[in-house]
Amino acid sequence: MIKVGIMGVGHLGEIHLKLISNSKLFTLAGFYDNNRETATLISEKYNVISYTSYDDLCNDIDAVIICTPTLHHFETAKFFLSQNKHVFIEKPITTNLEQANKLIELKNKNNLIGQVGHVERFNGAFMEVENILNPMFIESHRLSNYPARGTDVSVVLDLMIHDIDIVLSIVKSKVKYISANGTKIISSSPDIANARIEFENGCVANLTSSRLSLKKMRKMRVFQLDSYISIDFDKSKSEIVQINDYDKKNKYAMTLHNSEGIEKEIKIKTLENLNVNSIIQEHNDFASSIRTKNPPKVSFETGRDALELAFKILKQIDSK
Repeated sequence: MIKVGIMGVGHLGEIHLKLISNSKLFTLAGFYDNNRETATLISEKYNVISYTSYDDLCNDIDAVIICTPTLHHFETAKFFLSQNKHVFIEKPITTNLEQANKLIELKNKNNLIGQVGHVERFNGAFMEVENILNPMFIESHRLSNYPARGTDVSVVLDLMIHDIDIVLSIVKSKVKYISANGTKIISSSPDIANARIEFENGCVANLTSSRLSLKKMRKMRVFQLDSYISIDFDKSKSEIVQINDYDKKNKYAMTLHNSEGIEKEIKIKTLENLNVNSIIQEHNDFASSIRTKNPPKVSFETGRDALELAFKILKQIDSK
């Protein structure tokens, strides 16, 4: 069993702690949180040790899960990596690219596993279709009500970065051009943003994120040759619309016709009940990487690449 500790037990940290405490792959050593009132409540609620220093926690673990505010990601991860501990860190990896690169360098130097918590990669609706995705055009909408947390960063780093990470994972090409717009409504950084990303292979991704929506939405639509795939991350549901040559023997087929006389047959496959606990899947991947020394699905390098593109989008927004 891999002995693990949790750094920060706010909303997300508490979720990690609860799931790790029931894991068959990890042993939960305990946690650290600098809010002593919160630490006492969590310690009593889950009957788990609340450490009063980094050093004491570090001495008792093989790996750490970092759920502190983004501002503290770098120093926290740097400390544990320097002590030869494997690190899982919630997204975004750091507040800037220089910090991310330093963590990658330290991770590689000490031959450790570094994973970033881009949880949507482990969403059942995405995992069910990711191997058939070869996109030509991508459209995503990630909308939420104004949150009580996460507003220390822009909506691009809070919400859109999930879709940035997914797009980079499925488009096997370099970014060619970016245009973006965004606006501040309540926060000191953009609350609404839209980005158009063009890739060298011709694929285009149009991403929209807002944390001022009246309803929640986490959808991505992928258009590719002869098919269209819809992914609903919130409802864990995917739909595949396949467009084939029309078989005239099938008189019940749904068809498309155009002015040139081309007729196509439409087949729709709905994949429902794809709900899995994505955070448990993240934990499983982290444990597997520690045991095998194989890179995790969302490595520090992957997290750095998503952060880099997010900053390029923010730069475009700030230039307007």
